[in-house]
Amino acid sequence: MTEPFETYRCTVFPWHCDQFGHMNARWYAAHFDEASFQLYIRAGLSYGHMRKVGSIITVVAETTIEYRHEMIAGDPLVIRSGFTRLGNKSVNRVAHLYHAEDNTLCAVERARDVFFDEDTRRSAPMPDAFRAILETGLMTDKTATA
Repeated sequence: MTEPFETYRCTVFPWHCDQFGHMNARWYAAHFDEASFQLYIRAGLSYGHMRKVGSIITVVAETTIEYRHEMIAGDPLVIRSGFTRLGNKSVNRVAHLYHAEDNTLCAVERARDVFFDEDTRRSAPMPDAFRAILETGLMTDKTATA
């Protein structure tokens, strides 16, 4: 079991904000999406590696975002992410978005990625080699919940 990986950093820009001055929901989704690619890289299973060993990759099957605290232009943010469950054909992950200066938890994304065969265009069992890599990155129960 491991602590979450830092998977993303940026600053909230004015164009990320809606008419109320808060970062718009679409930008939370975009930041979480970018963090998800970095999570696999940090765990040792990049998409490049997946494609080198065959036609099995991951695709997002489900995602939810819980908004806890607003972010405004100029706020620095950091996302810390990890895997919470490995299934036969899927992996669950969580990402926590924090204000980078005061560590306020601003949003939580929970997602399920499905292993997908690019040749057959169908879900596929998780390859054993991928499981071995991802098992080392499973988060502890304490760090998976916020």
